[in-house]
Amino acid sequence: MSEELRHWTPVQPANTKPPAGAYSPGVWAGNLYFVSGQVPRDPNTGELAGEDIESQVRQTMRNLERVLQAGELSLTDVVSVCVHLADEGDWPEFDRIYREFMSPPFPTRTVVGARLRGIRVEITATAYRPRE
Repeated sequence: MSEELRHWTPVQPANTKPPAGAYSPGVWAGNLYFVSGQVPRDPNTGELAGEDIESQVRQTMRNLERVLQAGELSLTDVVSVCVHLADEGDWPEFDRIYREFMSPPFPTRTVVGARLRGIRVEITATAYRPRE
């Protein structure tokens, strides 16, 4: 599809490697900004943030912030979040750390258990902001 016909705009955060897969980290579609699943890897080195849920949630939230900032947004613009946890028992610790990054009024949120191939958490988000 030619760029002229596309009704959305992909966004790649500055100073990070492009994704290995066939996806865009962020995409503007009208007033909505969609963030692909963020994982607990350092965006510059690809190294895993740590083995524990706290380290992994913190890095994943920082990665989410990075992709939002590339679209000139912040966590306060997020209207919906989908969280994948490798261990559903990590939910209480996840929720505690999540609340350090997000504040009321909270966006909608879905949390599901999933097999995540060696990581403990992955987060996707949708943000909203009227564009000029």
